[in-house]
Amino acid sequence: MPFSQRLATIARIIMGGLALAFVVVLFWPQLIARRPQVVIQEARAPGPRLQGPVSYAYAVKRAANAVVNINTAKVVVTHPPSSAGTPFFEPFPGQSPSGPEKRLETSLGSGVIISKSGFILTNYHVIRGADAIRVSLKDGRTAKARVVGVDPATDLAVLKIKLPHLTAITLGHASQVQVGDVVLAIGDPFGIGQTVTMGIVSATGRDELGLSPIENFIQTDAAINPGNSGGALINTQGALIGIDSAIYTHSGGFQGIGFAIPVNLARHVFRQIIRYGHVIEGWIGVAGQTLTPALARALKIPKTTRGVLVAAVYRNSPAAKAGLQAGDILYAINGAPLRSASRALFTIADTKPGTRITISLLRHGAKRTVAMTVATRPAGNSFLAGLPGAP
Repeated sequence: MPFSQRLATIARIIMGGLALAFVVVLFWPQLIARRPQVVIQEARAPGPRLQGPVSYAYAVKRAANAVVNINTAKVVVTHPPSSAGTPFFEPFPGQSPSGPEKRLETSLGSGVIISKSGFILTNYHVIRGADAIRVSLKDGRTAKARVVGVDPATDLAVLKIKLPHLTAITLGHASQVQVGDVVLAIGDPFGIGQTVTMGIVSATGRDELGLSPIENFIQTDAAINPGNSGGALINTQGALIGIDSAIYTHSGGFQGIGFAIPVNLARHVFRQIIRYGHVIEGWIGVAGQTLTPALARALKIPKTTRGVLVAAVYRNSPAAKAGLQAGDILYAINGAPLRSASRALFTIADTKPGTRITISLLRHGAKRTVAMTVATRPAGNSFLAGLPGAP
């Protein structure tokens, strides 16, 4: 067979095969195995790098010189038990009964230099009852400190030292703090020297802890131990975001749950003490407690109801003048929901006296709204506390 004929025959075979394949695919597509589709989603552009810094030395260097050690001392007087009427313990003839005994108690804490002029912010419980306070700086200098003012309600105190060339910390903004942010705690745990620990923000707005009358804590897992109280909680830029104050523990040592007072609250207290010598807070004159599901059931109201149950109202207080009564359930201030007595206390205390506010409440199941003008908290009085008929 000539070559041209063989080439034509091969061409006809190929064309016939293609035609047969077309018919098979058209009428019997199930005979052809399909490869499963794999769908992937790709970013249109490279995203931000998720890798964090390998060192926080810059933040520590920026803040460490502003964190101080605080040593306090106080004289404790103890009186021996009386032996009057107990013949066995009568003194021998010529002896006089033993008098009071004195001993010196010391404690350690931390503080933060807020101003180059020597003002230091610390916890009130660090210097409470102290007869002498001495501050030690990171550069080795020491100085005697005097108390400028205290605010037991927030557990904060302001001290003053006289030393030149002080380093003041940079104040951050607690409103920008988010759960998951990396934070560093700087203080003097156990008196061993300035120590830095790292963690994250575990939660914000913690209250109902029973640590102080006003609570709005930042929770962190950065290691905080005895001696850290009053020290600095900083962000990765070295700015102060909180004053380390307390830990939750069963052993007395660090267990991963520490609390710091937000810098915004600390800043407010500091400015008030510097200006007035004490803190001026709002007050309406009611005593209340958080409405829990158990308490709601006892009152025969829906257990999902949240708010503050009014236990008592001060006479002539803003609450009394507005008509609040014991048994009312306060569930909002200026439209903002109240989830606890601590939140109500903080909101009212943080309101400038003279400010007009509206309170939403339930009384016998009916909703009401009342308006009142916030007053200044009377000296020696808690913000929401009081007894009926008190002056």
